[in-house]
Amino acid sequence: MELANYINYAMKSLLKNPILEVLQEIKITKILKQSNFIKREVGYPPFQIILHFLYMLVMQKRQSSFIKQSESAFGKDAYYRFIKESRYNWRKLLLLSTTALLQKIKPLYKQGEHRLLIIDDTVEPKRGKLIEGSCKYIWSNKEHRTINALNIVSLNYADSHSTFQLDFSFRMNDSRRKDISEFTTKLHHRSNAHQRKNEITKGKNILAIEMLERALDNGVEADYLLIDSWYAKPNFIQQAENLGMPVIARLPNNNLIWNFKGKNKTLNTIYDSLKNIRHKQSGKHGKISYKYFDKIVEHAVLGKVKLVFLHTGKDLLVFISTDLQLCAKEILATYKKRWNIEQGYKDLRNLFGLGQEENRIYEALIAKITLSMFAYNIVSYINRLKHEPQTLGELFRDLECELESLAISMQLFIKILTKISEIQNVVKDNKNFLQIIAVLSAYTQKELGFMCES
Repeated sequence: MELANYINYAMKSLLKNPILEVLQEIKITKILKQSNFIKREVGYPPFQIILHFLYMLVMQKRQSSFIKQSESAFGKDAYYRFIKESRYNWRKLLLLSTTALLQKIKPLYKQGEHRLLIIDDTVEPKRGKLIEGSCKYIWSNKEHRTINALNIVSLNYADSHSTFQLDFSFRMNDSRRKDISEFTTKLHHRSNAHQRKNEITKGKNILAIEMLERALDNGVEADYLLIDSWYAKPNFIQQAENLGMPVIARLPNNNLIWNFKGKNKTLNTIYDSLKNIRHKQSGKHGKISYKYFDKIVEHAVLGKVKLVFLHTGKDLLVFISTDLQLCAKEILATYKKRWNIEQGYKDLRNLFGLGQEENRIYEALIAKITLSMFAYNIVSYINRLKHEPQTLGELFRDLECELESLAISMQLFIKILTKISEIQNVVKDNKNFLQIIAVLSAYTQKELGFMCES
């Protein structure tokens, strides 16, 4: 065995990069090729640049700081050109990589655990007038007013232990700050970026159904689709059912949207007509006590569905399930897991740079948000495989320290060896000493993807 092989073998069990290990597990180079991330004759490999972006996100370093502190970082223009490239299919990269991760954790599922797809949208404030895709009047539930923002519709996967980001789209309304024809980059009509740009004016329900269809076509398996009251319209639920996805949703108490067959047509009249059974079951959520019951009714579009009426003493909440076999308690317990997507948005903002894209070009915004979700998925997967899963924030901080410590320690170790090699007697007595330094340096560079100064 050659000297280089000895060193590689000895270090492999000690020098481990958790991020790189996951990427190798899901065969990221194959996924990149399928997503049209192909290296040109001139430039750097897309895999290496994506790896650098992942390190920036996990170690919470701005691009400028990463370039200054890493000896292996590329020039800033290399990163800017990369995220603006119109050939790359960012949606396919996110969807294929997430599907691969879900296949890896499939053996961990337990009997009776529901696998869920969740559709929701979030609002990311953007003040700049020239930010492409942003609108002036988007309602923010957090601030309880309309703000300048990006409206992001997303599809998530969740089970009892993990959450993964599958897909997302921008939704632009009539208050857009910049028209599509005024976007900076002029795109070829067959490019991936052009196709993505054209979807921005579609309705949220259309975007959601398209995302659901893509996920199912790519082999994502789930038991139920969870949606909130905004998406809970008969036609949308029917489209999801036609795709083979049972739906659990909270219904808006709107007589124009929801009318049922029979004597009692509206949600209020159905509730009022069932005085004998509506106090049979009770539950508690935190300090809130409630009564609930279920009833099978018939709808003109959906046929027979199960409604669950929940009354807190002040408010009446109504939930619908197209799966008639579920009892009221199961429907409520399953719908509660829709909260996973809200926690996912919070982690994306606090830990993975969502909303901090620092770019106004549409293609670059898509790229940076995709990279944030990609990094989130990798950390979520690492957490799932741990014997004692942590909150995502705790694991995130552990990974941040681990990567930075590895990079700094190896860099210092190599510098110490280099200083020793400058002593003439050492070099004379140990002919392979300089070769050892070169191999250590090359192996560290390969395993970490970059070298970081302390």
